[in-house]
Amino acid sequence: MNPTDIARVQDYLRRTFDNKRICIDPPAKRNAPVEVRIGDEFLGVLHRDEDDGEVSWALHMTILEEDLPPAPVAPPRR
Repeated sequence: MNPTDIARVQDYLRRTFDNKRICIDPPAKRNAPVEVRIGDEFLGVLHRDEDDGEVSWALHMTILEEDLPPAPVAPPRR
């Protein structure tokens, strides 16, 4: 993914989610994953796909169980 792609997708995400803290960092190495973050918090990995001349980007976000609040306790069934 080139710097122009990164800037365009970053701008799109910032406008769509109304959050100027969204950042897409260029990969440190060629072919390394492109990471998306909000501030210092890792959000996900961005992938570019080109198929039959059409280009799209996909944001893959993983949510860890340990990051979720506790599940509510369901009342006993009668």
